[in-house]
Amino acid sequence: MKRIISLTAVLILFTASLFAQGFKVKASGEQTFNFADKGGRNQATFFSTTPLEDINGLTNDIKGKVTFDVNDLKTLKGSISVSVASIKTGIDLRDEHLRSEDWLNAGTYPAVIFTIKSVSDIKSLADNKLQAKVKADFTLRGVTKEITADATLTFLDENEQTQTKAPGDLLGVQAKFNLNLSDFGINNQVVGQKVAEVVEVGVNMVGSNAN
Repeated sequence: MKRIISLTAVLILFTASLFAQGFKVKASGEQTFNFADKGGRNQATFFSTTPLEDINGLTNDIKGKVTFDVNDLKTLKGSISVSVASIKTGIDLRDEHLRSEDWLNAGTYPAVIFTIKSVSDIKSLADNKLQAKVKADFTLRGVTKEITADATLTFLDENEQTQTKAPGDLLGVQAKFNLNLSDFGINNQVVGQKVAEVVEVGVNMVGSNAN
């Protein structure tokens, strides 16, 4: 009987290890990372094309928090937001158009919000680096649509080198996904130029669990 119980316990632990994929780092348990960065080093970008030129947008105004169990990335939850008014494309007139009612309508909807729903297809790239697909509700211009982002997350235990950036353990996130402008009621004209219907979005940010 003891042998059967022991074998059952081993099978349970083995099965749990298959479905719970996380980081192999010093930290353990639930951790919360804050992505507010006064230094403006975190970035969200978007890329589109017109018949005449490519359009690159950039903002450093990223806020939000995520929480997860270090040993199980599927527990990931939280949200990230960026200020619409902070998005720059390098041309003032075009920036004004982006903030207008025809496009992002910053006056009525000042933030773009990414709210995590679930995590799947987790792959370990290293003890402290995981790759995954993150499903989220993406809210833009008052419209919420479900999107899936390809993400790479890197967990850095606090050390002398990381302390030069921020106190505490750090979580680096690189993510990318595509948006269909029509899904959010956006006309794909910017200052007389027709941009591509699909916009590529990227995020590169680092959060700390010391805040």
